[in-house]
Amino acid sequence: MKTKILLIEDDEALRVATAAFLESEGFRVTAAADGRKGLETALQGTSDLIVLDLMLPSMSGLEICRSLREKGIASPLIMMTGRKIDEIDKVTGLELGADDYILKPFGQRELLARIHAVLRRAVPPAAPVEAVSFGDVSIDFKKKTAVKGKKELYLTAREYDLLRFLTAREGEVVDRETLLNEVWGYEKFPTTRTIDTFIHNLRKKIEKDPARPLHLVTIPWSGYKFRK
Repeated sequence: MKTKILLIEDDEALRVATAAFLESEGFRVTAAADGRKGLETALQGTSDLIVLDLMLPSMSGLEICRSLREKGIASPLIMMTGRKIDEIDKVTGLELGADDYILKPFGQRELLARIHAVLRRAVPPAAPVEAVSFGDVSIDFKKKTAVKGKKELYLTAREYDLLRFLTAREGEVVDRETLLNEVWGYEKFPTTRTIDTFIHNLRKKIEKDPARPLHLVTIPWSGYKFRK
């Protein structure tokens, strides 16, 4: 399931460009052009994360943040500002419940990195998996050993890391950006094709029929899911 982002920004050019970029990165974006409309949408409680401008028509970002927290909406929130932010404003925003600030003008990749960071902090990390067995495959992540049937498998360190991350989230759809960010470190590889290549190689090693995988499953337009 795609992460839902609510973008509240009155600058049309920035709003359209940012929404298009985030959607291209696999997010589902809802946009609002003024404070009151943004608050109305946010109060529905369906957003996984909210990105909003500090200065908005009809209602400021600080007012929106205050209203959301008072009404029990706990969605992570990143505040954008087009001016050099005053220390008092920043402290006030953080005290009201904002999770991060970003100063305009900003690069879209910087915003993306902040979104990933805030989302990571909002979700408790999955407990590390020490070992897993599925089909005729047994893997010990601590000892870095893997066996398929009676045959020893040779996995690279990165393949172990990728499998460990996915098996810890069994049944959960994990998008490619999250895998890049969590397994490789987001900035090291600029393309999600890296993930596809590693999944392809892993399937050849652990699947009975790599062309019809049972364990490393592709979820179209979303990412990958591990299942036993």
